[in-house]
Amino acid sequence: MSTTRQHPPGGLGREPDGTGTTASAAPADRQWRTLSLRDASGIVPTARDFARQALHDWGWLPATGADRRAAAEDVLLVVSELVTNACLHADGPEELRLGHSPKALRVEVVDGGAGQPAPRTPHRAGRPGGHGMFIVQRLCLDWGVTRTPDAPGKTVWAELAAPPA
Repeated sequence: MSTTRQHPPGGLGREPDGTGTTASAAPADRQWRTLSLRDASGIVPTARDFARQALHDWGWLPATGADRRAAAEDVLLVVSELVTNACLHADGPEELRLGHSPKALRVEVVDGGAGQPAPRTPHRAGRPGGHGMFIVQRLCLDWGVTRTPDAPGKTVWAELAAPPA
């Protein structure tokens, strides 16, 4: 799994029609949801509620079995961890993006920070704090950071497998 995969800047941002969807170097059949977190209060619960609603709309919830329930809970945990990391280490998140395709779900958190997220190495389970990116690394198919040249901030992204049908 990559901790930093430099992808070409691929038009991340709002579509010109203002629908709030985003484009990405991703499958063409990916559906996007975007939530602005600028000046939001209760950022982590707001992000989780937004993700929960998207999972409901995309048929991941209500979960009909243990595998589907676990997949949905993994998404909610990854959203929480990435948004919390942006709150703690990057002056807060600016935007949460969720992209759904038949095979995977992509979580993207945009922030204005210059830092580089990384799992704490070595990971010590009994030590408080510092587990967020380790959790993301363990739950996701892949994750990384995308930066736009000559622009501040970054997008931290993670992809999780879609639950079995």
